[in-house]
Amino acid sequence: MWTEKQRGIRVTQEELLCKNACGYYGNPAWQGFCSKCWREKARTAGASRQDTRPSNDGTPLTFSKFEEKKSTEKGRRINTMRRLFWGSPSPPKRQESPESHAHVLKAYQSLEPGDFTGFLKILRSPSSQRLQSRCTAFLNTMEAYHDLPVQKQSDLVQDFYQTFAEYFRSFPEAQVTQIMEHVEKLLMTRLHKWVFCHDSCDDEQKDLALQRRIRSLNWITPQMLSVPFPDKKTAVTGDPFLSAITAIIEMDAKRAPQDKLACVSKCSQHIFEALSSSNSEPANADDFLSALVYVVLKANPPRLHSNMQYVIRFGLPHSLMAGESGYYFTNLSCAVAFIEKLDGPALNLSPEEFEGYMLRQRAPSKGKRQQVVSDTQNLLEELKGRQEKLDEGMDALNVQLQKWVEAVHSQLDEAKAQFDLVQKEITTQAELSQALPSSSLDASPQEDDKDKSVLVLKDPRAGPRDTDC
Repeated sequence: MWTEKQRGIRVTQEELLCKNACGYYGNPAWQGFCSKCWREKARTAGASRQDTRPSNDGTPLTFSKFEEKKSTEKGRRINTMRRLFWGSPSPPKRQESPESHAHVLKAYQSLEPGDFTGFLKILRSPSSQRLQSRCTAFLNTMEAYHDLPVQKQSDLVQDFYQTFAEYFRSFPEAQVTQIMEHVEKLLMTRLHKWVFCHDSCDDEQKDLALQRRIRSLNWITPQMLSVPFPDKKTAVTGDPFLSAITAIIEMDAKRAPQDKLACVSKCSQHIFEALSSSNSEPANADDFLSALVYVVLKANPPRLHSNMQYVIRFGLPHSLMAGESGYYFTNLSCAVAFIEKLDGPALNLSPEEFEGYMLRQRAPSKGKRQQVVSDTQNLLEELKGRQEKLDEGMDALNVQLQKWVEAVHSQLDEAKAQFDLVQKEITTQAELSQALPSSSLDASPQEDDKDKSVLVLKDPRAGPRDTDC
């Protein structure tokens, strides 16, 4: 039984932490250190190399002067770059009054979490002109000097993050984190095309090598990785990790490092949901890492190495050193490192079996294929039953619709009959109203003649007529 064998992927919580015991998450890309300890170590190593440079023992004086002149020129270029990025090294404090500074801070304090549009409105306001100018100058300079080595560009961006955050040092840490996430999105959305997969590094070659490696391991089954899958009694309509696969693929379409980390977090959350539905027991770290390896192998995300290096170089340090995003990204780095070094014992296979799979001389066992076929047949039968229920429901709906149409037609006929009756009554009343005025007009002249005859007979001025008789 696969469940009885020891898992090939086993990473403890201590192994995910920084080797310097600082409490933050480490990363295989930094040789197990966190980003802060790794940068300090790199700077210390660079300073020690400069200190251990050979002195002027037996070196001609002219060469020593040449080295001194070269160092001076290099320092002048660095100072020029700093002036381009930051402006004057020590701007006078009276350029910004305490009232205006407090007004700016109050505007940023009222900013809602995740409201990037609101952050841009505040940044473009007249009160934030200084911060806006610094961001604009930094972006323009980074674009102008996009040929710098990518590690130098990373150092410049990280230094800018640190300097910009100093402006809000009076804020709580949570608010500073929210503001810096907006700053990162503003900068890296614009600088993405200049610094992602830079020509000064070999990210593109490593992307191709990792894709070929993942493609060569497409024969690995979930059982080999000890990934808990749903039981046969559980209804399954497809791969339970499909949502996680989609989320990790979407990472390449994002530009800001925090958006790429959001895809990693979304993928990890879908994995935990699939594991919780597949097993009655809570998912542990080993199950999660095994499932994450399976998701990466199934998805084969485009430019995975470049995306991870982009997040490492230009993402905010706190996003990788702590929190859920840091934990998920550290596990993703461990999964990629495991895939790159994957061998037979990690899959409970002998070296000969592993080599046979890699050379396509072997395939998953017949029993497993039969299990897959039976699962597929069960799925087809289940879909067929659902289709029959759907057809029955459609027939019932058609009957109900036909009855409703007949009822509507009968109501319309009844309404039409009533309308005809009302219209006949209206017509009859109109004819009667026309007949009554004409009869009254005919009777009025006769009444006038009678009145005249009466008037003639009763005329008081008419006397008796004299006759000859």
